[in-house]
Amino acid sequence: MQTLQFLDQEQVRRLPSTSAASRASALLTIDLDAIAENYRFLQEQARSAICAAVVKADAYGLGAGEIAPALIRAGCQHFFVAHLEEGIALRRILGAGAAIAVLHGPLAGTEADFIIHDLVPVLNSLDQISRWAATAMPGGTRLPAILQVDTGMARFGLSEADVDVLIDNHQQLDALDLRLVMSHLACADEPDHPANAMQLALFQQMGRLLPCRRMSLAASSGIFLGPEYHFKLVRPGAALYGIAPQADRPNPMRPVVRLQGKVVQVRDVPANTPVGYGHTARTTSPSRLATVAVGYADGFVRSLSGRGGAWFNGSHLPILGRVSMDSIILDATALPAGSLLPGALVDLIDPGQDLDALARKAGTIGYELLTSLGSRYHRQYIHS
Repeated sequence: MQTLQFLDQEQVRRLPSTSAASRASALLTIDLDAIAENYRFLQEQARSAICAAVVKADAYGLGAGEIAPALIRAGCQHFFVAHLEEGIALRRILGAGAAIAVLHGPLAGTEADFIIHDLVPVLNSLDQISRWAATAMPGGTRLPAILQVDTGMARFGLSEADVDVLIDNHQQLDALDLRLVMSHLACADEPDHPANAMQLALFQQMGRLLPCRRMSLAASSGIFLGPEYHFKLVRPGAALYGIAPQADRPNPMRPVVRLQGKVVQVRDVPANTPVGYGHTARTTSPSRLATVAVGYADGFVRSLSGRGGAWFNGSHLPILGRVSMDSIILDATALPAGSLLPGALVDLIDPGQDLDALARKAGTIGYELLTSLGSRYHRQYIHS
């Protein structure tokens, strides 16, 4: 296919090129210093425990390749991912030394991959334990492992009955270099929920039956329930990335992300103009509309239709109509004429409208928005 057919190659070579940030329709800025500060703050809250870091889902969508090394520089040496492939990728990023645990444990036939890449499986069932122990026995060596027990989520981990079966199976237990016994709280973001105390008591009871005194119960929110929930290791994830660990209390974490969308068109329209798909909105008076190149394909979810908004120079610009795949329409009528032009950046996530506030408008949680941020943003990492 011919392009620029009226220009010769020399003329094409002389055309000015632009930066990736200039070409991008939106900018996602990720503050690595804020992540490091959040890590150190969480370590201070659980000062008697090791503070690990959960970097699953590509560090909650923000890029494990940049974030995991920043956490290493902040002092972190223990990492958790969800899937085996995430563990293999993280090992390539971090090299030897750091401990990497895989929360979902080994699928049948993948046991050798854990050994090759120096990954510690979280064993969640008697079947996983049996297969991991069988991998260890022929060589007569004990393989590192973490055991997860279910204390009240009915999701991952051994039941009380499973623990009874396991402690009677000395051969399998002897094949494990048991590094940690862990469980997960279901309601830690609600400090007064009775499930927290019930899970704590059951975890202590189950832990006493197993031959490992190193235990872990608290993730991000659990750290703020108090020292009795800290044990020997805490596993923050979302709080590292700025999400509030307890929804009904002030957020102690530093914001990590700023999302800015670029205006691609500004137009003046009369009253009673239908806006967007389905004509779900109409202007009530002569209005100025700004179309911004961010949509649900970028993780700016459709449920923000008619609810969310953006900020420009301190002014709130509501979304009119539906969020499209690639764009939103903002009501910019309140701004002085000529102050918002194509190419300008509006703030979609920033300290004035943080991730949790935007998630509430969308009827979801900050975790979902954060991990949904798309690949079309130009990402810039800032650090001192």
